[in-house]
Amino acid sequence: MEFRHVVRRRRMVRNYTSDPVPDEVVDRLLAHAIRGPSAGFSQGWAFLVLDADEDVRRFWAATTPDEPTYTSWLEGMSRAPVVIVPLSNKSAYLERYAEPDKGWTDRDESRWPAPYWDIDTGMAALLMLLTAVDEGLGACFFGIPPDRIGRFREEFGVPREFTPIGAITVGHPAPDRGSPSLKRGRRGLDEVVHRGSW
Repeated sequence: MEFRHVVRRRRMVRNYTSDPVPDEVVDRLLAHAIRGPSAGFSQGWAFLVLDADEDVRRFWAATTPDEPTYTSWLEGMSRAPVVIVPLSNKSAYLERYAEPDKGWTDRDESRWPAPYWDIDTGMAALLMLLTAVDEGLGACFFGIPPDRIGRFREEFGVPREFTPIGAITVGHPAPDRGSPSLKRGRRGLDEVVHRGSW
């Protein structure tokens, strides 16, 4: 599939069949993710892959509120046979930029104009979303509720220096209804692009 078609077909899929995703496809998703850019080639990311039924169930139990208010969303999403959690590691960036070739001598976070550890991990996540489309699969990036992150960490033994920036479901798409947010329409180039000045 040509890249422009992959980009145009990418959308968040929220309903899946129970058909498995081959291991080699999951490996390609991850291999493409680590090709993403990272400041100073810090590569301060990690990816928790959950592709055993029991692990996927544990993920949903750990990250879902006790009284979910979005049961239809959860029903379709939880059928995905694969969940990948991209995690960022701020320390890897602060350490990298304290090395002699970068010129800083400390780990002062205030030097950073934006949290590149999260941005770079997000770019890796986008590469997985695009690879899923290229493989004929569906995927959805979504957030883990802040009040459930502690439970998620505990359930999967995630070290403190790694922070989940979200999670990605991957699987074979099933009939799905579009998000109500799509009614807003996609903003056009003329609304978001400013050439030469604002």
